[in-house]
Amino acid sequence: MVQLKDIDLLSVQEARLLLRSGEQAGLDLAKLDQKQIDAIVEAMAGAVRGSAEDLARLAVEETGRGKVSDKTIKNLFASTDVYRYIRSLKTCGIIAENKDKKVVDIGVPVGLIAAIVPTTNPTSTTIFKILAAIKGRNPIVISPHPQAVKCTVETARIMNEAAIKAGAPEHSIGCMETVTLEGTAELMRHKRTRMILATGGPGLVKAAYSSGKPAFGVGPGNVPAFIEKTADVGKAVKDVIAGKTFDNGLLCSSEQALVCDAPVEQEVLKELALNKAYIVTEEERVLLETVVATPEGRLNSDIVGQSPQKIAEMAGFSIESDVVCLVVRLQGVGREHPLSMEKLSPILALYVEDGWEVACQRCIDILSFGGLGHTMSIHSNDQEIIMEFGLHKPAYRVCVNTSSAHGSIGLTTGVPPSLTLGCGTPGGNITSDNITPLHLINVRRLAFETRPLDSLSFEQAEETGSRSSAVNEESLDGVQVNEWGLRETVRSVVEAYVKEKGSLSEPADLETDSVDDRPSRVRFAQPDWGPPTDFVCEHDVRSAFAAGRKIVIDQKTIITPAGRDAADGKDLFISG
Repeated sequence: MVQLKDIDLLSVQEARLLLRSGEQAGLDLAKLDQKQIDAIVEAMAGAVRGSAEDLARLAVEETGRGKVSDKTIKNLFASTDVYRYIRSLKTCGIIAENKDKKVVDIGVPVGLIAAIVPTTNPTSTTIFKILAAIKGRNPIVISPHPQAVKCTVETARIMNEAAIKAGAPEHSIGCMETVTLEGTAELMRHKRTRMILATGGPGLVKAAYSSGKPAFGVGPGNVPAFIEKTADVGKAVKDVIAGKTFDNGLLCSSEQALVCDAPVEQEVLKELALNKAYIVTEEERVLLETVVATPEGRLNSDIVGQSPQKIAEMAGFSIESDVVCLVVRLQGVGREHPLSMEKLSPILALYVEDGWEVACQRCIDILSFGGLGHTMSIHSNDQEIIMEFGLHKPAYRVCVNTSSAHGSIGLTTGVPPSLTLGCGTPGGNITSDNITPLHLINVRRLAFETRPLDSLSFEQAEETGSRSSAVNEESLDGVQVNEWGLRETVRSVVEAYVKEKGSLSEPADLETDSVDDRPSRVRFAQPDWGPPTDFVCEHDVRSAFAAGRKIVIDQKTIITPAGRDAADGKDLFISG
Protein backbone atom coordinates (compact mmCIF):
# COMPACT_ATOMS: atom_id res chain seq x y z
CA MET A 1 0.00 0.00 0.00
CA VAL A 2 1.30 3.44 -0.94
CA GLN A 3 1.49 5.81 2.05
CA LEU A 4 0.30 9.24 1.07
CA LYS A 5 1.79 12.28 2.83
CA ASP A 6 0.09 15.64 3.04
CA ILE A 7 2.98 18.10 3.31
CA ASP A 8 0.70 20.90 4.49
CA LEU A 9 -0.62 18.81 7.39
CA LEU A 10 2.88 17.67 8.29
CA SER A 11 4.03 21.28 8.39
CA VAL A 12 1.11 22.30 10.60
CA GLN A 13 1.77 19.40 12.95
CA GLU A 14 5.46 20.24 13.17
CA ALA A 15 4.62 23.85 14.05
CA ARG A 16 2.30 22.70 16.83
CA LEU A 17 4.87 20.29 18.30
CA LEU A 18 7.61 22.93 18.27
CA LEU A 19 5.29 25.44 19.90
CA ARG A 20 4.30 22.98 22.62
CA SER A 21 7.88 22.09 23.54
CA GLY A 22 8.96 25.72 23.20
CA GLU A 23 6.26 26.88 25.59
CA GLN A 24 7.43 24.37 28.20
CA ALA A 25 11.04 25.48 27.75
CA GLY A 26 9.92 29.07 28.22
CA LEU A 27 8.74 28.33 31.76
CA ASP A 28 12.28 27.34 32.77
CA LEU A 29 13.93 30.00 30.63
CA ALA A 30 11.98 32.69 32.49
CA LYS A 31 13.53 31.52 35.79
CA LEU A 32 17.08 32.30 34.70
CA ASP A 33 18.80 35.46 35.92
CA GLN A 34 20.72 38.03 33.91
CA LYS A 35 24.09 36.37 34.45
CA GLN A 36 22.83 33.00 33.25
CA ILE A 37 21.13 34.48 30.19
CA ASP A 38 24.22 36.49 29.27
CA ALA A 39 26.36 33.36 29.44
CA ILE A 40 23.98 31.56 27.06
CA VAL A 41 23.94 34.48 24.61
CA GLU A 42 27.73 34.68 24.67
CA ALA A 43 28.04 30.96 23.96
CA MET A 44 25.64 31.12 21.01
CA ALA A 45 27.35 34.14 19.47
CA GLY A 46 30.77 32.53 19.79
CA ALA A 47 29.65 29.24 18.28
CA VAL A 48 27.97 30.71 15.23
CA ARG A 49 30.77 33.24 14.72
CA GLY A 50 33.15 30.38 14.07
CA SER A 51 30.83 29.04 11.37
CA ALA A 52 30.13 32.38 9.67
CA GLU A 53 31.78 31.55 6.34
CA ASP A 54 30.48 27.96 6.18
CA LEU A 55 26.93 29.17 6.76
CA ALA A 56 27.35 31.90 4.14
CA ARG A 57 28.50 29.37 1.58
CA LEU A 58 25.62 27.06 2.44
CA ALA A 59 23.15 29.94 2.01
CA VAL A 60 24.50 30.90 -1.42
CA GLU A 61 24.52 27.27 -2.61
CA GLU A 62 20.95 26.68 -1.46
CA THR A 63 19.32 29.97 -2.49
CA GLY A 64 21.45 30.81 -5.54
CA ARG A 65 21.56 34.44 -4.40
CA GLY A 66 24.21 36.80 -3.12
CA LYS A 67 27.92 36.49 -2.44
CA VAL A 68 29.70 34.24 0.05
CA SER A 69 32.08 37.01 1.12
CA ASP A 70 29.30 39.47 1.87
CA LYS A 71 27.05 36.93 3.56
CA THR A 72 30.02 36.07 5.77
CA ILE A 73 30.25 39.75 6.75
CA LYS A 74 26.54 39.77 7.60
CA ASN A 75 26.89 36.63 9.72
CA LEU A 76 29.84 38.19 11.55
CA PHE A 77 27.92 41.44 11.99
CA ALA A 78 25.05 39.56 13.65
CA SER A 79 27.28 37.43 15.85
CA THR A 80 29.80 40.16 16.72
CA ASP A 81 28.44 43.71 16.38
CA VAL A 82 24.92 42.85 17.46
CA TYR A 83 26.26 40.71 20.30
CA ARG A 84 28.56 43.47 21.55
CA TYR A 85 25.63 45.88 21.62
CA ILE A 86 23.18 43.63 23.43
CA ARG A 87 25.52 41.96 25.93
CA SER A 88 25.33 44.86 28.39
CA LEU A 89 21.56 45.38 28.07
CA LYS A 90 19.54 44.57 31.17
CA THR A 91 16.55 42.41 30.29
CA CYS A 92 16.02 40.25 33.40
CA GLY A 93 14.79 41.23 36.84
CA ILE A 94 15.39 44.84 37.85
CA ILE A 95 16.48 46.65 34.70
CA ALA A 96 16.14 50.27 35.88
CA GLU A 97 15.40 52.23 39.05
CA ASN A 98 14.37 55.86 39.45
CA LYS A 99 15.02 56.72 43.07
CA ASP A 100 13.59 60.22 42.79
CA LYS A 101 10.26 59.02 41.43
CA LYS A 102 10.42 55.76 43.41
CA VAL A 103 9.74 53.59 40.34
CA VAL A 104 11.45 50.26 39.69
CA ASP A 105 11.39 48.72 36.18
CA ILE A 106 11.37 44.90 35.99
CA GLY A 107 12.06 43.03 32.75
CA VAL A 108 9.58 40.26 31.94
CA PRO A 109 9.68 37.91 28.89
CA VAL A 110 6.99 38.45 26.27
CA GLY A 111 6.75 34.69 25.74
CA LEU A 112 7.18 32.38 22.79
CA ILE A 113 8.27 34.16 19.61
CA ALA A 114 7.51 33.00 16.08
CA ALA A 115 10.26 34.19 13.75
CA ILE A 116 9.87 34.28 9.97
CA VAL A 117 13.16 34.24 8.05
CA PRO A 118 13.59 35.41 4.41
CA THR A 119 15.50 33.84 1.56
CA THR A 120 17.52 37.03 1.02
CA ASN A 121 19.40 36.99 4.35
CA PRO A 122 18.55 33.63 5.92
CA THR A 123 21.53 32.85 8.15
CA SER A 124 22.30 36.35 9.43
CA THR A 125 18.62 37.02 10.19
CA THR A 126 18.36 33.71 12.06
CA ILE A 127 21.43 34.56 14.15
CA PHE A 128 20.04 37.98 14.98
CA LYS A 129 16.55 36.82 15.93
CA ILE A 130 17.76 33.95 18.13
CA LEU A 131 20.19 36.20 20.01
CA ALA A 132 17.53 38.90 20.53
CA ALA A 133 14.85 36.43 21.66
CA ILE A 134 17.00 34.49 24.13
CA LYS A 135 18.48 37.72 25.54
CA GLY A 136 14.92 38.56 26.60
CA ARG A 137 14.38 35.00 28.02
CA ASN A 138 11.94 34.16 25.24
CA PRO A 139 11.81 30.75 23.51
CA ILE A 140 11.74 31.03 19.73
CA VAL A 141 10.44 28.90 16.84
CA ILE A 142 11.75 29.74 13.38
CA SER A 143 10.01 29.28 10.05
CA PRO A 144 12.60 29.35 7.24
CA HIS A 145 11.88 30.41 3.70
CA PRO A 146 11.15 27.24 1.63
CA GLN A 147 14.19 28.06 -0.52
CA ALA A 148 16.51 28.44 2.49
CA VAL A 149 15.57 25.59 4.82
CA LYS A 150 18.93 23.81 5.04
CA CYS A 151 21.06 26.85 5.87
CA THR A 152 18.49 28.18 8.35
CA VAL A 153 18.12 24.83 10.13
CA GLU A 154 21.91 24.47 10.35
CA THR A 155 22.28 27.95 11.84
CA ALA A 156 19.62 27.21 14.45
CA ARG A 157 21.21 23.85 15.24
CA ILE A 158 24.62 25.36 15.96
CA MET A 159 23.13 28.00 18.22
CA ASN A 160 20.79 25.56 19.97
CA GLU A 161 23.60 23.16 20.85
CA ALA A 162 25.73 25.99 22.23
CA ALA A 163 22.77 27.32 24.22
CA ILE A 164 22.01 23.96 25.85
CA LYS A 165 25.68 23.46 26.81
CA ALA A 166 25.63 26.91 28.43
CA GLY A 167 22.56 26.10 30.52
CA ALA A 168 19.53 26.87 28.36
CA PRO A 169 16.52 24.56 28.67
CA GLU A 170 16.11 22.13 25.78
CA HIS A 171 13.71 23.25 23.04
CA SER A 172 14.29 26.95 23.80
CA ILE A 173 15.19 27.21 20.09
CA GLY A 174 13.09 25.40 17.50
CA CYS A 175 13.20 25.45 13.71
CA MET A 176 10.71 24.06 11.24
CA GLU A 177 12.06 21.70 8.58
CA THR A 178 8.81 20.98 6.71
CA VAL A 179 7.86 24.45 5.58
CA THR A 180 4.62 25.41 3.84
CA LEU A 181 2.41 28.48 3.91
CA GLU A 182 -0.11 26.55 6.00
CA GLY A 183 2.53 25.56 8.55
CA THR A 184 3.86 29.10 8.81
CA ALA A 185 0.32 30.45 9.19
CA GLU A 186 -0.32 27.96 12.00
CA LEU A 187 2.88 29.07 13.71
CA MET A 188 1.79 32.69 13.63
CA ARG A 189 -1.86 32.15 14.61
CA HIS A 190 -1.45 29.51 17.31
CA LYS A 191 -2.53 30.38 20.84
CA ARG A 192 0.91 29.49 22.22
CA THR A 193 2.59 32.16 20.09
CA ARG A 194 2.93 35.44 21.96
CA MET A 195 4.80 37.60 19.44
CA ILE A 196 5.89 37.50 15.79
CA LEU A 197 9.15 38.73 14.24
CA ALA A 198 8.35 38.83 10.52
CA THR A 199 10.96 39.48 7.83
CA GLY A 200 9.85 38.84 4.27
CA GLY A 201 7.67 40.15 1.48
CA PRO A 202 4.68 42.48 1.96
CA GLY A 203 2.21 39.56 1.86
CA LEU A 204 3.98 37.74 4.68
CA VAL A 205 4.25 40.86 6.83
CA LYS A 206 0.55 41.57 6.24
CA ALA A 207 -0.28 38.02 7.30
CA ALA A 208 1.75 38.50 10.49
CA TYR A 209 -0.16 41.67 11.36
CA SER A 210 -3.44 39.95 10.54
CA SER A 211 -2.72 36.99 12.82
CA GLY A 212 -4.12 38.67 15.91
CA LYS A 213 -0.69 38.60 17.61
CA PRO A 214 1.65 41.46 18.47
CA ALA A 215 4.08 41.59 15.56
CA PHE A 216 7.21 43.40 14.50
CA GLY A 217 7.25 43.47 10.72
CA VAL A 218 9.35 45.36 8.22
CA GLY A 219 8.25 47.30 5.18
CA PRO A 220 9.92 47.36 1.76
CA GLY A 221 12.83 49.71 1.19
CA ASN A 222 13.02 51.79 -1.98
CA VAL A 223 16.06 53.74 -0.87
CA PRO A 224 17.19 56.97 -2.57
CA ALA A 225 20.74 58.31 -2.15
CA PHE A 226 21.16 62.04 -2.78
CA ILE A 227 24.58 63.44 -3.74
CA GLU A 228 24.41 67.19 -3.14
CA LYS A 229 26.83 69.63 -4.80
CA THR A 230 28.93 70.19 -1.65
CA ALA A 231 29.57 66.47 -1.13
CA ASP A 232 32.87 64.66 -1.41
CA VAL A 233 31.71 63.16 -4.72
CA GLY A 234 34.42 60.51 -4.91
CA LYS A 235 33.58 59.08 -1.49
CA ALA A 236 29.84 59.48 -2.04
CA VAL A 237 29.80 57.47 -5.28
CA LYS A 238 32.05 54.83 -3.74
CA ASP A 239 29.65 54.51 -0.77
CA VAL A 240 26.58 54.27 -3.01
CA ILE A 241 28.15 51.55 -5.18
CA ALA A 242 29.36 49.67 -2.09
CA GLY A 243 25.84 49.66 -0.66
CA LYS A 244 24.16 48.79 -3.95
CA THR A 245 26.47 45.86 -4.68
CA PHE A 246 26.76 44.47 -1.12
CA ASP A 247 25.58 40.85 -1.35
CA ASN A 248 24.24 41.71 -4.82
CA GLY A 249 21.78 44.23 -3.37
CA LEU A 250 19.88 41.84 -1.08
CA LEU A 251 19.65 44.16 1.93
CA CYS A 252 16.31 46.00 1.93
CA SER A 253 18.19 49.18 2.92
CA SER A 254 20.55 49.06 -0.05
CA GLU A 255 20.50 52.04 -2.42
CA GLN A 256 17.90 51.76 -5.18
CA ALA A 257 18.31 55.17 -6.81
CA LEU A 258 21.07 57.77 -7.01
CA VAL A 259 19.72 61.32 -7.12
CA CYS A 260 22.47 63.62 -8.41
CA ASP A 261 22.67 67.39 -7.98
CA ALA A 262 23.05 68.83 -11.50
CA PRO A 263 26.26 70.84 -10.82
CA VAL A 264 28.18 67.63 -10.02
CA GLU A 265 26.64 65.39 -12.72
CA GLN A 266 29.81 65.00 -14.77
CA GLU A 267 31.92 64.29 -11.71
CA VAL A 268 29.41 61.66 -10.57
CA LEU A 269 29.44 59.99 -14.00
CA LYS A 270 33.23 59.91 -13.94
CA GLU A 271 33.28 58.32 -10.48
CA LEU A 272 30.67 55.76 -11.47
CA ALA A 273 32.93 54.62 -14.30
CA LEU A 274 35.93 54.47 -11.96
CA ASN A 275 33.92 52.26 -9.63
CA LYS A 276 33.08 49.81 -12.43
CA ALA A 277 29.45 50.83 -12.81
CA TYR A 278 27.99 50.46 -16.30
CA ILE A 279 25.46 53.02 -17.59
CA VAL A 280 23.09 51.16 -19.85
CA THR A 281 21.89 52.52 -23.19
CA GLU A 282 18.29 53.46 -23.86
CA GLU A 283 17.77 50.21 -25.78
CA GLU A 284 19.26 48.19 -22.92
CA ARG A 285 17.00 50.02 -20.47
CA VAL A 286 13.94 48.80 -22.33
CA LEU A 287 15.31 45.24 -22.28
CA LEU A 288 16.01 45.48 -18.54
CA GLU A 289 12.47 46.62 -17.81
CA THR A 290 11.04 43.46 -19.38
CA VAL A 291 13.17 41.17 -17.19
CA VAL A 292 13.08 43.13 -13.91
CA ALA A 293 9.31 43.60 -13.74
CA THR A 294 6.53 41.08 -14.28
CA PRO A 295 3.56 41.96 -16.52
CA GLU A 296 1.65 42.78 -13.31
CA GLY A 297 4.30 45.34 -12.36
CA ARG A 298 5.88 43.29 -9.56
CA LEU A 299 9.56 42.53 -9.09
CA ASN A 300 10.69 39.39 -10.91
CA SER A 301 12.17 37.22 -8.15
CA ASP A 302 14.49 35.51 -10.65
CA ILE A 303 16.75 38.57 -10.79
CA VAL A 304 16.91 39.10 -6.99
CA GLY A 305 20.45 38.82 -5.66
CA GLN A 306 21.95 37.94 -9.05
CA SER A 307 25.13 39.37 -10.57
CA PRO A 308 24.91 42.21 -13.10
CA GLN A 309 26.34 39.89 -15.76
CA LYS A 310 23.59 37.33 -15.25
CA ILE A 311 20.87 39.98 -15.22
CA ALA A 312 22.22 41.52 -18.43
CA GLU A 313 22.29 38.08 -20.03
CA MET A 314 18.69 37.45 -18.98
CA ALA A 315 17.75 40.79 -20.56
CA GLY A 316 19.52 39.99 -23.82
CA PHE A 317 22.72 42.05 -23.80
CA SER A 318 26.25 41.56 -22.48
CA ILE A 319 28.63 43.54 -20.25
CA GLU A 320 32.25 43.24 -19.19
CA SER A 321 33.14 40.73 -16.48
CA ASP A 322 34.43 43.43 -14.09
CA VAL A 323 31.17 45.44 -14.05
CA VAL A 324 29.70 45.52 -10.54
CA CYS A 325 26.51 47.51 -11.11
CA LEU A 326 24.06 48.48 -13.86
CA VAL A 327 23.08 52.16 -13.82
CA VAL A 328 19.87 53.26 -15.57
CA ARG A 329 18.98 56.89 -16.30
CA LEU A 330 15.34 57.59 -15.47
CA GLN A 331 13.07 60.63 -15.77
CA GLY A 332 10.17 59.56 -13.58
CA VAL A 333 8.92 57.39 -10.73
CA GLY A 334 5.99 55.00 -10.65
CA ARG A 335 4.47 51.98 -12.40
CA GLU A 336 5.21 53.45 -15.82
CA HIS A 337 8.91 53.46 -14.82
CA PRO A 338 9.46 49.86 -13.63
CA LEU A 339 13.13 50.39 -12.77
CA SER A 340 12.17 53.01 -10.18
CA MET A 341 10.92 50.25 -7.84
CA GLU A 342 12.89 48.34 -5.21
CA LYS A 343 15.07 45.97 -7.24
CA LEU A 344 17.04 43.92 -4.64
CA SER A 345 19.82 43.48 -7.18
CA PRO A 346 22.83 45.47 -8.47
CA ILE A 347 20.65 47.76 -10.61
CA LEU A 348 20.75 51.46 -9.72
CA ALA A 349 18.39 54.14 -11.05
CA LEU A 350 20.00 57.52 -11.79
CA TYR A 351 18.21 60.89 -11.61
CA VAL A 352 19.80 64.30 -12.24
CA GLU A 353 18.00 67.21 -10.56
CA ASP A 354 18.92 70.91 -10.53
CA GLY A 355 18.99 72.07 -6.90
CA TRP A 356 18.49 70.32 -3.59
CA GLU A 357 14.84 71.34 -3.30
CA VAL A 358 13.94 69.53 -6.55
CA ALA A 359 16.16 66.60 -5.54
CA CYS A 360 14.40 66.52 -2.20
CA GLN A 361 11.03 66.06 -3.90
CA ARG A 362 12.47 63.35 -6.13
CA CYS A 363 13.63 61.47 -3.03
CA ILE A 364 10.15 61.76 -1.54
CA ASP A 365 8.63 60.41 -4.78
CA ILE A 366 10.98 57.41 -4.69
CA LEU A 367 10.24 56.66 -1.04
CA SER A 368 6.52 56.97 -1.72
CA PHE A 369 6.79 54.31 -4.42
CA GLY A 370 7.26 51.37 -2.08
CA GLY A 371 9.72 52.62 0.55
CA LEU A 372 7.89 54.89 2.99
CA GLY A 373 9.43 55.00 6.43
CA HIS A 374 12.46 52.87 5.63
CA THR A 375 15.82 54.44 4.78
CA MET A 376 17.55 57.04 2.63
CA SER A 377 21.00 58.61 2.51
CA ILE A 378 22.34 62.09 1.84
CA HIS A 379 25.90 62.96 0.88
CA SER A 380 26.58 66.63 1.61
CA ASN A 381 28.72 69.03 3.61
CA ASP A 382 25.93 71.60 3.98
CA GLN A 383 24.57 71.13 7.50
CA GLU A 384 21.40 73.11 6.85
CA ILE A 385 20.44 70.89 3.90
CA ILE A 386 21.31 67.77 5.89
CA MET A 387 19.01 68.93 8.69
CA GLU A 388 16.22 69.70 6.21
CA PHE A 389 16.39 66.11 5.00
CA GLY A 390 16.48 64.80 8.55
CA LEU A 391 13.51 66.89 9.64
CA HIS A 392 11.21 66.37 6.69
CA LYS A 393 11.92 63.23 4.66
CA PRO A 394 9.53 60.26 5.12
CA ALA A 395 12.29 57.84 6.16
CA TYR A 396 13.23 56.87 9.71
CA ARG A 397 16.88 56.18 8.96
CA VAL A 398 18.60 59.04 7.17
CA CYS A 399 22.22 58.01 6.71
CA VAL A 400 24.62 60.93 6.31
CA ASN A 401 27.80 60.60 4.23
CA THR A 402 27.80 56.82 4.40
CA SER A 403 26.33 53.84 2.60
CA SER A 404 22.66 53.40 3.46
CA ALA A 405 22.96 49.60 3.28
CA HIS A 406 25.66 49.57 5.95
CA GLY A 407 24.64 52.67 7.90
CA SER A 408 21.00 51.67 8.43
CA ILE A 409 21.88 48.42 10.22
CA GLY A 410 24.46 50.11 12.44
CA LEU A 411 27.62 48.81 10.78
CA THR A 412 28.98 52.26 9.86
CA THR A 413 26.80 54.45 12.10
CA GLY A 414 25.83 54.63 15.76
CA VAL A 415 22.24 53.39 15.43
CA PRO A 416 21.45 50.15 17.30
CA PRO A 417 22.90 47.21 15.31
CA SER A 418 19.99 45.22 13.93
CA LEU A 419 18.82 43.14 10.99
CA THR A 420 15.15 43.96 11.55
CA LEU A 421 14.36 47.58 10.65
CA GLY A 422 10.96 49.05 11.47
CA CYS A 423 9.39 51.55 9.07
CA GLY A 424 6.85 53.16 11.40
CA THR A 425 3.24 53.77 10.54
CA PRO A 426 3.99 55.11 6.99
CA GLY A 427 5.48 51.70 6.22
CA GLY A 428 2.66 49.84 7.98
CA ASN A 429 4.82 48.91 10.98
CA ILE A 430 4.27 49.28 14.73
CA THR A 431 7.68 50.92 15.27
CA SER A 432 10.26 52.94 13.38
CA ASP A 433 13.12 51.54 15.49
CA ASN A 434 15.93 49.16 14.71
CA ILE A 435 14.66 46.14 16.66
CA THR A 436 16.68 45.10 19.74
CA PRO A 437 16.05 42.70 22.66
CA LEU A 438 14.43 45.61 24.53
CA HIS A 439 11.52 45.38 22.07
CA LEU A 440 11.10 41.73 23.07
CA ILE A 441 10.44 42.18 26.77
CA ASN A 442 7.56 43.54 28.77
CA VAL A 443 8.34 46.03 31.54
CA ARG A 444 6.61 45.68 34.89
CA ARG A 445 6.77 48.86 36.98
CA LEU A 446 6.88 48.82 40.75
CA ALA A 447 5.56 52.27 41.69
CA PHE A 448 5.72 53.48 45.32
CA GLU A 449 3.49 56.26 46.59
CA THR A 450 5.13 59.66 46.40
CA ARG A 451 2.08 61.89 47.12
CA PRO A 452 -0.45 60.59 49.64
CA LEU A 453 -4.02 61.41 48.67
CA ASP A 454 -4.65 63.39 51.86
CA SER A 455 -1.72 65.71 51.13
CA LEU A 456 -2.64 66.71 47.57
CA SER A 457 -2.77 70.48 47.11
CA PHE A 458 -2.73 73.17 44.43
CA GLU A 459 1.06 73.14 44.51
CA GLN A 460 1.01 69.95 42.44
CA ALA A 461 -1.39 71.43 39.88
CA GLU A 462 1.17 72.29 37.24
CA GLU A 463 2.66 68.76 37.40
CA THR A 464 -0.67 66.96 37.02
CA GLY A 465 -2.16 69.39 34.51
CA SER A 466 -5.37 69.61 36.57
CA ARG A 467 -5.18 73.36 37.23
CA SER A 468 -4.79 76.50 35.17
CA SER A 469 -1.18 77.49 34.57
CA ALA A 470 -2.20 81.02 35.56
CA VAL A 471 -2.05 79.98 39.23
CA ASN A 472 1.55 79.56 40.37
CA GLU A 473 2.88 77.14 42.98
CA GLU A 474 4.19 79.75 45.42
CA SER A 475 0.87 81.53 45.90
CA LEU A 476 -1.00 78.30 46.67
CA ASP A 477 1.41 76.60 49.07
CA GLY A 478 -0.41 74.51 51.65
CA VAL A 479 -3.99 74.97 50.38
CA GLN A 480 -5.99 71.73 50.57
CA VAL A 481 -8.70 71.06 47.94
CA ASN A 482 -10.79 68.26 46.51
CA GLU A 483 -10.93 67.31 42.80
CA TRP A 484 -12.64 70.49 41.64
CA GLY A 485 -11.90 72.79 44.59
CA LEU A 486 -14.47 74.45 46.81
CA ARG A 487 -15.74 77.82 45.65
CA GLU A 488 -14.72 79.69 48.76
CA THR A 489 -11.27 78.08 48.77
CA VAL A 490 -10.69 79.10 45.16
CA ARG A 491 -11.96 82.61 45.93
CA SER A 492 -9.45 82.96 48.76
CA VAL A 493 -6.65 81.69 46.54
CA VAL A 494 -7.52 84.22 43.83
CA GLU A 495 -7.69 87.08 46.31
CA ALA A 496 -4.30 86.12 47.72
CA TYR A 497 -2.82 86.01 44.22
CA VAL A 498 -4.30 89.41 43.31
CA LYS A 499 -2.97 90.97 46.49
CA GLU A 500 0.53 89.74 45.67
CA LYS A 501 0.61 90.11 41.88
CA GLY A 502 -1.73 93.00 41.00
CA SER A 503 -5.31 93.72 40.03
CA LEU A 504 -7.67 91.64 37.94
CA SER A 505 -8.60 92.74 34.45
CA GLU A 506 -12.22 92.47 35.59
CA PRO A 507 -14.04 91.98 38.94
CA ALA A 508 -12.75 88.98 40.88
CA ASP A 509 -16.05 87.09 40.76
CA LEU A 510 -15.87 83.52 39.58
CA GLU A 511 -18.05 82.39 36.71
CA THR A 512 -19.39 78.98 37.72
CA ASP A 513 -20.98 76.06 35.96
CA SER A 514 -24.74 76.04 36.58
CA VAL A 515 -24.89 72.26 37.07
CA ASP A 516 -22.34 71.51 39.79
CA ASP A 517 -21.02 74.96 40.69
CA ARG A 518 -17.54 74.25 39.36
CA PRO A 519 -15.26 77.26 38.75
CA SER A 520 -14.98 77.77 35.02
CA ARG A 521 -12.47 80.58 34.53
CA VAL A 522 -10.44 83.29 36.21
CA ARG A 523 -8.88 86.01 34.06
CA PHE A 524 -5.89 88.01 35.20
CA ALA A 525 -4.29 91.16 33.84
CA GLN A 526 -1.71 90.39 31.16
CA PRO A 527 1.83 91.09 32.36
CA ASP A 528 4.33 93.12 30.31
CA TRP A 529 6.71 90.56 28.80
CA GLY A 530 8.89 93.13 27.04
CA PRO A 531 9.63 93.84 23.35
CA PRO A 532 9.73 91.14 20.64
CA THR A 533 12.96 89.18 20.35
CA ASP A 534 14.95 88.90 17.11
CA PHE A 535 16.10 85.27 17.34
CA VAL A 536 14.88 82.17 19.21
CA CYS A 537 16.79 78.88 19.48
CA GLU A 538 16.14 75.65 21.40
CA HIS A 539 18.12 76.91 24.44
CA ASP A 540 15.96 80.06 24.62
CA VAL A 541 12.79 77.96 24.60
CA ARG A 542 13.94 75.60 27.32
CA SER A 543 15.17 78.46 29.51
CA ALA A 544 11.85 80.31 29.16
CA PHE A 545 9.84 77.20 29.94
CA ALA A 546 11.93 76.46 33.03
CA ALA A 547 11.51 80.06 34.26
CA GLY A 548 7.77 80.13 33.55
CA ARG A 549 7.95 83.12 31.21
CA LYS A 550 6.69 83.85 27.71
CA ILE A 551 8.72 84.63 24.58
CA VAL A 552 7.50 87.68 22.67
CA ILE A 553 7.79 87.36 18.88
CA ASP A 554 6.67 89.25 15.80
CA GLN A 555 6.83 88.71 12.03
CA LYS A 556 10.55 89.48 11.95
CA THR A 557 11.52 86.97 14.65
CA ILE A 558 13.69 84.09 13.43
CA ILE A 559 12.88 80.78 15.15
CA THR A 560 15.11 77.77 14.50
CA PRO A 561 13.44 74.42 13.64
CA ALA A 562 14.80 72.97 16.91
CA GLY A 563 13.30 75.91 18.76
CA ARG A 564 9.86 75.32 17.23
CA ASP A 565 10.04 71.60 18.09
CA ALA A 566 11.02 72.37 21.70
CA ALA A 567 8.12 74.83 22.03
CA ASP A 568 5.53 72.48 20.54
CA GLY A 569 2.56 72.19 22.88
CA LYS A 570 3.97 74.55 25.51
CA ASP A 571 2.13 77.79 24.60
CA LEU A 572 5.29 79.87 25.08
CA PHE A 573 5.07 82.32 22.17
CA ILE A 574 2.99 85.52 22.31
CA SER A 575 2.71 88.25 19.70
CA GLY A 576 4.34 91.57 20.56
